[in-house]
Amino acid sequence: MGPSLGFAEVTDAPLDLAAHVAAVSSRADGAVVTFIGQVRDHDPDAADTVTGLDYSAHPDAGRIIGEIADRVRAQHPLVKLCVSHRIGHLEVGDLALVAAVASAHRAVAFAACEALVEAVKAEVPIWKKQYEIGGAHTWVGL
Repeated sequence: MGPSLGFAEVTDAPLDLAAHVAAVSSRADGAVVTFIGQVRDHDPDAADTVTGLDYSAHPDAGRIIGEIADRVRAQHPLVKLCVSHRIGHLEVGDLALVAAVASAHRAVAFAACEALVEAVKAEVPIWKKQYEIGGAHTWVGL
């Protein structure tokens, strides 16, 4: 995808919010909406404090996140967007999901960002192994 369309990826590299914003921003955009999903120290599925997690992805995850981005672009043709989901080992505070959406107007950008993030969370085949302070671990999203 060209820079005017942004990008959609599943990657093991650390995520960079500024790179996402730069990929979608232009002088024509009055609104840039971002979302950061970061690893937290607790989870409803954890019995104790979460210390980190490992994200694993199906081999089709990259294709699927791209299809989601294309679908959201088609539903919101006045936006530019990009989204990345990280895989591999992440510590508490690390960025797991970053999305940026730009548009001339904020309402469109907010709506497209929400649709993008919700679809990625619901549809991209990514699972996490969550580690707890006591040494236990749980799988989430299998």
